[in-house]
Amino acid sequence: MLRSPFLRKLFAGYALLILVATGLVGWLVAQRVADETLAETDRRLFAGATLLRDLAIQHVNDSDTLKSRVDALGSTIDTRLTVIRADGKVLADSDNDPNGLDDHSRRPEVLAALSDGRGTTNRFSKTMGQRMRYLALPAGDGSRTVVRAALPLGLLQERLADLRQAVLAGAGIAFVVALALGFLFARQVTRPILEMADTAERITSGEAHGLQGIEAPGRDELGKLAGAFNAMYRELQGSIAAMSADRNKLMAILRSMVEGVVAVDRDERIMHMNQVAAELLDVDADAVLSHPIWEVARLHEITDVLSEVMASESPVHRVVRRPGDPDRILELHGSPLVTDDGLAGAVLVLDDVTQLRRLETMRRDFVGNVSHELKTPLTAIRGMVETILDDPDADPALRERFLGRVLAQADRMSNLVSDLLSLSRLQSDSSVLELIPLDLRQPVRESVRALQPVAETKRIDIAAQLPDRLVAVDGEEEALRQAVTNLLDNAIKYSPEGRSVNVRIREESGFAVIEVEDHGPGIEARHRDRLFERFYRVDKARSRALGGTGLGLAIVKHIALALHGKVSVDSRPGRGSVFRIHLPLSSQEL
Repeated sequence: MLRSPFLRKLFAGYALLILVATGLVGWLVAQRVADETLAETDRRLFAGATLLRDLAIQHVNDSDTLKSRVDALGSTIDTRLTVIRADGKVLADSDNDPNGLDDHSRRPEVLAALSDGRGTTNRFSKTMGQRMRYLALPAGDGSRTVVRAALPLGLLQERLADLRQAVLAGAGIAFVVALALGFLFARQVTRPILEMADTAERITSGEAHGLQGIEAPGRDELGKLAGAFNAMYRELQGSIAAMSADRNKLMAILRSMVEGVVAVDRDERIMHMNQVAAELLDVDADAVLSHPIWEVARLHEITDVLSEVMASESPVHRVVRRPGDPDRILELHGSPLVTDDGLAGAVLVLDDVTQLRRLETMRRDFVGNVSHELKTPLTAIRGMVETILDDPDADPALRERFLGRVLAQADRMSNLVSDLLSLSRLQSDSSVLELIPLDLRQPVRESVRALQPVAETKRIDIAAQLPDRLVAVDGEEEALRQAVTNLLDNAIKYSPEGRSVNVRIREESGFAVIEVEDHGPGIEARHRDRLFERFYRVDKARSRALGGTGLGLAIVKHIALALHGKVSVDSRPGRGSVFRIHLPLSSQEL
């Protein structure tokens, strides 16, 4: 408890006050006791001197009787009694032989008694060998005889010392009791104040959860202060809870955003950075707080945008490429952060639009490719129809040949539209495929049989190497047949006459793998990552000459993805290619 500075100060002040008061009272009491003791001594001496005066008057002429009566009286009242004649001769002394005493006419008390009627003094007595208290009175018999009573001051001082010790002991006990009571009082006074200080510190340090306030000590000012503090604390708790909830909501929103968010103050020091922004800038979000943004971001455009925002106090937009990764495109949206006190900083939103730009490029390419693919057969059809219409008398064989070409171009357009519809259906909703357990060998066999006539026209042999036992996968037979047919069709188109195309099914690490191998020209490594894109062709002129739509491999890829599988390719120029479809084996029995 005494560790409290406030309690120590209060108790120290209280203790000092008690010490001063006790010392002052003790001194006053001791002084009063000393004065009373001295007065009591003087009264005793006066009483003795008065009795001695009566004796002196009665026996002043009878020295022997006077001496004996003085000795007896002195012994009775335990006081030294002396009778002194006007010329200074001692007539009688209760403690000494008067004949052995010297002249007492010059004693201060004697002179004072003769001149003032009463003489009192403290002095050292050579006769007694100690300090004495003397009181002298004139005898009053007309002979200027003086009577004197005396007591040793040592006895008086001993009594005073005893009285002072008693007073000091009482003062000490009172001091200790007062200190104890003062400590209890100080603790009672400071307890609610210390509790308020402790609660305030815990609130400041964020450790106030679960506090119930402080106990009001009564209805006095401290009780009112404690009550007001509790009311303020409850109000503060509500405000803190609301602020905490709002902050948690804000932090949850910022964490869930797919865009990066950076907030800086007016000195461009980072106040907040969400995880997305940290990943885009390749930094630790917690470690960079309070650091200047120009020290953290490697993109000078970020600093430029923030500086421009705070200079103009208006939004700024900019598109940049990430250093070291030029294919990564970021959109920067800067806005001023304004409070009631004015401009407080700026907020920067970083949006990774790389995929969006890529999709936009793919969309433009797709529209361009579709337009081109449709324009070619339409142009051919229009030209041949116009030729037939312009020459109604043309040779029937020529008209028939032209109409055959029109039909071929129409079939090409029909195949293109059919492939576009299939691809669109797979991309928009892969769940359109109804997956059921089936034997993978069956759609592969049907695809081989369907393309056998086409292969024979090029003297190409399709070699199917299928396992003897059932290979169960979850799929749709029509989709699998379409995927295998597209791979076989490409293999036949690009294989030279007289070669073979191999079709295999094998199991590998929980997957069924369909492999279609050809002995065509092969594919360079720079083309492999884009082979399964729509309308992508390695050799555009040759692909169009062979009648392909450019969508076959894209359809294969999306069928594999819809069946929870994937596609891959191995190829080297001059050594042919191997296309693979990987499908998970079914856990259900057929």
